[in-house]
Order: sequence, then structure tokens, then C-alpha cells
Amino acid sequence: MPELPEVETMRRGILAIEGCSISGIEWPRCRLRPIATVPGRRAFARRAIGQTILQVDRWGKRVVLRLDSDDALILEPRMSGLVLLSNPPGQEHLRLRIRLSGGRLRQLLFWDRRGLGSVRLLGPSQWKKVLGPDRLGPDALTVTADQLRSVLKNSRRAVKVALLDQRAVAGIGNLYAAEILHAAGIHPQRRCDSLTQHDWHRLREAIVEVLEQAIRFEGSTLSDGTYRNALNQSGQYQNHHRVYQREDQLCPTCTSGKVQRIIQAQRSTFFCPICQPRRGVRRNA
Repeated sequence: MPELPEVETMRRGILAIEGCSISGIEWPRCRLRPIATVPGRRAFARRAIGQTILQVDRWGKRVVLRLDSDDALILEPRMSGLVLLSNPPGQEHLRLRIRLSGGRLRQLLFWDRRGLGSVRLLGPSQWKKVLGPDRLGPDALTVTADQLRSVLKNSRRAVKVALLDQRAVAGIGNLYAAEILHAAGIHPQRRCDSLTQHDWHRLREAIVEVLEQAIRFEGSTLSDGTYRNALNQSGQYQNHHRVYQREDQLCPTCTSGKVQRIIQAQRSTFFCPICQPRRGVRRNA
């Protein structure tokens, strides 16, 4: 589930590890599905230990530690991963412990209940090939209306589905795509090639507005309780959702329409038929 606001919250929560050195790499014993690790564990430890963490970045939905060797240590939470400083929800799903020295923090943890996340240590040529501009679009917090329009204006896809394409714009997932389109007043089934210049500007403004607000509330912790910030505390943005998982409830924006749910690309989409009218929607959208 972690999308840009949750991963950005993780990143901000661990900024104090900048300047620390990696003194050890531990893979706690886990009888569950192992997470993907590149390179293998021995090579990973050999390359990482002794390196200094120069900067903590975020690339889309990934936390990235930039090391003084020019390697990038990439933590990808996927569906249920967490990047923590302490107090994991449970020891059974703890996948990686990075021991630290030279600062006030002593460890960084990667916890993943479902084991779908990954940890990769890549050199410059590797990460540019895997996560460079050919594979990852502009970040959702910095993308412009012109960039969105340039990439998607000729697409016949529904705009909700297109927003999930990380090559078009990085960081948006199913939850925030629904909230963004509601804030923009755009029906999720509208085809990209039907959007006007004004629509693209409204969409870009809604992307920044929704994501920045979600970051201020440290992301969304849903009913399964999986997502937690770096200190193992719940986010609060779920209390401000306007359409996501609010099927049949009154829309808090117009207070007259009831939130509806449809399926797009095998994912649930939520919208208000009053705030997001169907103009421009085609039957095969």
C-alpha cells in the first residue's frame, strides 16, 4: 500500500541517519517468504559495510540511501513494507537490520509482513538503468501540467488507470489517484485524450494539494493497520479521505452525492458522481 506520502514520511523520519556509517548488515532469521535481495546477501554486506550514508532520498515509492561509494541502497516497501528506526510491529516479519555508527542512531530496520518488498544495492549504471527516466516518470510532487499532458494526452486509457503508470508519473497509487481525481473534479473513467488544457492544470494542482496534505498528516493507516511511520506510529490522513473506501457515504465536499465504487484495472475506484460528472466519459473508458 505505501504510496508517495507514506514513503516520503518514512524518508523524513530517518533523515538523522545521514552521516552515519554502516557497521553491520543482519538478516534476521525468518521462516516466511524471503524478500528479494540484490546482490546476494554476502555480496550485499561486503559492499555496504563501512560505507557512509550521505543522503536519504525518495524515488517514487522507494526510500534510497546514497552511499559514499556512489552505490544506492534502495528499500522498496511494495504492499506492506516499512522502514523503521525501532520497535517493529513484530519480530517475525523483520527482514533486514542495518547497524549504524558515527551518529545518535544505532540501526535502521526493514520490516515486511507479506514479503513482497525488495532491498537492492546498485551501482550508478545499474540504478540508472533500473530507475532512470526511461523507467520512472517525473515525481508526482514536482511534475508539471505540461509534462502530464505531453506524456498522456494521446492515451486512450482512463485517467485513473493512467495515473497508476509509474513511467508517466512516479509515486501515485490506487488510494491517492482516487483522492486526486475527486479534488480535481474529474471522473475516473474519462479518457486521457478527452482532457482539456484546463483539466491538466486542475489535475496537476490536485496532485500536489492532496499529496502534500497527506504528507503533513504522515500518510494513511488503513483498517489493516499495516502502514506505520519510522517510529511505528499510525498516520492520520485516513481521517481526511473524501472518497477512498467511503462507498455509499455522503460526499463531504458537496454533501449531496453518495460515493460510488467501480472496478478499474482490477482495482477499486471511488468517486462522487456530483463532484466528478461523467462529461467526456466514453463507454469503453
